[in-house]
Amino acid sequence: MTLLTHAIESEGQGSLQSGEPLTVHTTAVLLAFGADPSLADPDGRIPVEMADFYDHHPAVKLLQAHISRRAGDSR
Repeated sequence: MTLLTHAIESEGQGSLQSGEPLTVHTTAVLLAFGADPSLADPDGRIPVEMADFYDHHPAVKLLQAHISRRAGDSR
């Protein structure tokens, strides 16, 4: 796993196991420090796919915002 897919999985599993709402703190910190939201893990999963798997809508929104921002920066 990449650090970003691992963070999303940890946030999703933590919520499932504790019954607490999903958080996006770890994902946000990794993105703020430059984690690539489009980088696939060794199994070919990209972070947004992991977020979709866990119905982690806050992470999906955050990832999409970073992907859009990066696309705008590369123009």
